[in-house]
Amino acid sequence: MATATQKITLSSSRDIPFSKLVLSQSNVRRVKAGISVEELAESIVRRGLIQSLHVRPELDAEGKETGLFEVPAGGRRYRALELLVKQKRLNKTAPVPCIVSEAGDDILIDEVSLAENIERAPLHPLDQFRAFHALREKGMSEGEIAAAFFVDAKVVKQRLRLVSVSPALLEVYAEDGMTLEQLMAFTISEDHARQEQVWETIKDSWQKEPYTIRRLLTETTVRASDKRALFVGIEAYEAAGGHVLRDLFQQDDGGWLQDPVLLDRLAGEKLKVEAETIAAEGWKWIEIAADFPYGHTSGMRRLSGATVDLTDDERAEREKLRDEFDELEAQYAEADELPDEVDARLGEIEEALEACETRPMRYDADQMAKAGVFVSIRHDGQLAVERGYVRPEDEVVEGQEGDDADGTSPEGGEDGNVQRAVITVGGTSAETDEEDEVETIRPLPDRLVSELTAHRTLALRDAVATNPHVAITALLHRLVTDCFLPHSTRGCIEAHVREVHFPAQAEDLGESASALSIADRHERWGDHIPADDAALWDWLADQDDDTRMELLAHCVSFGVNALHEKPNPFSGMGVSQHGLDVRLSQADRLARATGLDMVAVGWRPTVSNYLGRVTKPRIIEAVREGAGERAAQLIDHLKKGDMAKEAERLLAETGWLPEPLRMVDPDAEVDAATETETEADDLPEFLAGDSEDDDVTEDEDTQSMVAAE
Repeated sequence: MATATQKITLSSSRDIPFSKLVLSQSNVRRVKAGISVEELAESIVRRGLIQSLHVRPELDAEGKETGLFEVPAGGRRYRALELLVKQKRLNKTAPVPCIVSEAGDDILIDEVSLAENIERAPLHPLDQFRAFHALREKGMSEGEIAAAFFVDAKVVKQRLRLVSVSPALLEVYAEDGMTLEQLMAFTISEDHARQEQVWETIKDSWQKEPYTIRRLLTETTVRASDKRALFVGIEAYEAAGGHVLRDLFQQDDGGWLQDPVLLDRLAGEKLKVEAETIAAEGWKWIEIAADFPYGHTSGMRRLSGATVDLTDDERAEREKLRDEFDELEAQYAEADELPDEVDARLGEIEEALEACETRPMRYDADQMAKAGVFVSIRHDGQLAVERGYVRPEDEVVEGQEGDDADGTSPEGGEDGNVQRAVITVGGTSAETDEEDEVETIRPLPDRLVSELTAHRTLALRDAVATNPHVAITALLHRLVTDCFLPHSTRGCIEAHVREVHFPAQAEDLGESASALSIADRHERWGDHIPADDAALWDWLADQDDDTRMELLAHCVSFGVNALHEKPNPFSGMGVSQHGLDVRLSQADRLARATGLDMVAVGWRPTVSNYLGRVTKPRIIEAVREGAGERAAQLIDHLKKGDMAKEAERLLAETGWLPEPLRMVDPDAEVDAATETETEADDLPEFLAGDSEDDDVTEDEDTQSMVAAE
């Protein structure tokens, strides 16, 4: 006969007046830190007592019931009720729902208290999100939900933001298939299909960190810190229908703009509006672009206008600002750290004083009638205006006849009205070329090597310009070669001096440290050099030797040509293999003499300037050389785009350089002057074999050779 299963009996429940309850000394919760009784009391006021207290009859020394009940489980609720009684918001005899256990129960009262505290399961964040979402759907605002549960409104926003995540991914999270941090990373995009696609890509890989998820979801967007976004403004972008992806769970620097095409259109329209305003000044032409390539003003003459003086009111305001600045500095001279408001005010004063020093220029109307303006966007999103450039075709030839011989444009008319400037959209567009992947280390494309050596050429120019001793040695070397060895190759110094331009250049070349240094130095010299030929001779004759040497170094530097280009085996066009060898050998010698370090001048491998332009084996090789074998193994399974972005992060602070930018060991250098025509097998590894870039046409190669030579 089967034994019947014994049924358990639950403790009875009853209402007991609060005055009959006492807190048990066996309650295990002793530490009060982090426990908010006040919030629980307010919750009881709002919702009533949701959970009963667990009590036992109190016994005296003889084991008899005293009529009081001790509370071993529910001590925090007891204290909240006690607070409400003290505040006279609850009657001390109010009935309290209680679960009453037997006084002589075999289970220790301490065990009951401990079980109640450790057996409770915290609410899953997904359940909290669903509960908040249900309250929101039933009419409660985010602020009301936050107030009802005594949490920050930001917590409610973050939990409700999970509604933007695909239900399929929410289920993965519910089953512990991903972490909360990973789930939160998906909230920056509302595209469920894209979210699921990204998860399928990374779920079985090593790269599942939240930042990887965010990067993949925002790879086709534009950062809010991009200069175009700063120029247009987020409000204007959103007003035009643009959407901004935001990350509520971490600092996102303003988020990501989801519509780059719209952003480019808005930036172009705003630039055109600014150009229309500038056109009213009377210029012949205005060219606008978000970016102009480095050297875009080369070959043009810069007008020398007159600086507009400060007015009396502006001078008075400048002195007032200087006095305020000096007073604040003196007041806080002994302070370890400036108060935020003082620091902000000092910054405002510095900006205002800088604006006083940066004065506009005034040009003659007849000069403006044949000159133009470049309008673009600075790195900080401010408008960049470069006025007063005369194109070669607009220069007035001596003895020229016609209406514009005196500098008056035909468009001006007989009544002297200001001519209408021609506004054009300039700049260059970035090309995104997909390269066929071959699981071998292919030679670097010619165009990429040309871009890399353009960076090196600029850095060499800057180094030579700051080293007069090397500059004079290089110049004498060139002149002596011309005088005594007239049939030798040209080498890397164009001593006439003719600046060599870069037919292929990376987008960041114009903002590199070397380019900015050269431009600043050139502008400083240009402020002093007379435009008249005779006056220039007299001015040069009056300078001391140190000044003349510095100026000589600056001028010689413009002739430095360390560019790699595809050799032309046919005479009469481009450079021969022998000439290229001599050029690069001399460039290496210049680099050693000046101590050139491409890492020190700021070159870093990025997706745009190198990693996105080479094959996957090249990327892995770079990471292996710069960051080690372990780092290379972490990315070897990724697709090329993701691999290039991750490699950029891994190589950021390693100082790694591609072969064309490295310092050549002089012991391994071949004497190019005595070497015969170098065969393909004897070339450096990064140029060996077929170096023809699939993305560069034959016409581009020809133009590159002609322009560089």
